[in-house]
This record gives sequence, structure tokens and C-alpha cells, in this order.
Amino acid sequence: MTARIDTVDDSKLDKYFTISEEAFAKAKAAIDDSTPERKAQALDFLNMAQCYIEDAKHFREEGQYLNAYGALNYAHGWLDAGARLQLFKVKDSRLFTVDDE
Repeated sequence: MTARIDTVDDSKLDKYFTISEEAFAKAKAAIDDSTPERKAQALDFLNMAQCYIEDAKHFREEGQYLNAYGALNYAHGWLDAGARLQLFKVKDSRLFTVDDE
């Protein structure tokens, strides 16, 4: 039997937790701290991403896989937005919507 691609299962959650947590770690290590304002903005974006990752963990524990998947997408959205605004000095197009340079 072929696995359904329109469902959220453990393997899909595992994949997206891994990707989101890797992106979070890269962003955290690459904060633009050129000004206090930029650093504060970057930290705010990281905080939002971390909150959504924690929400995703909670939803998974509760068996709410669709909500967990959605929370991971929100987390990654915050990381991508921060990368596009150059709050994170990242050049990894595998994890972020930025150009590799």
C-alpha cells in the first residue's frame, strides 16, 4: 500500500521538526547585531519561531498532528521572514528563501 501524501504522520513531523530546528539553530548563530534595533528585531523573530516550535511539540504530544504541522510551518515562516529581512545572516537556500552566495 502506498503511503498517503495528504496526511500528517510521525515521519512527516520528524522531517519538519528536523528542518525547523536546524533552521532555528542557523538563524540563532547568525543574528544581525549591527545595531541594537536589528538585534532586538532578530531576537523577536527567533522568539516567535521558538514559541511555535514549542507549540508544535505540545500539539504532537496531544496527538494533534495537523496543528503540530501548522505550528512548524508558522515557525519556519518567522525564520524565513527574518532571513529575507536580513535579520539573520544566512546563505542557505535549502533552509531559507535566500540566495546562496
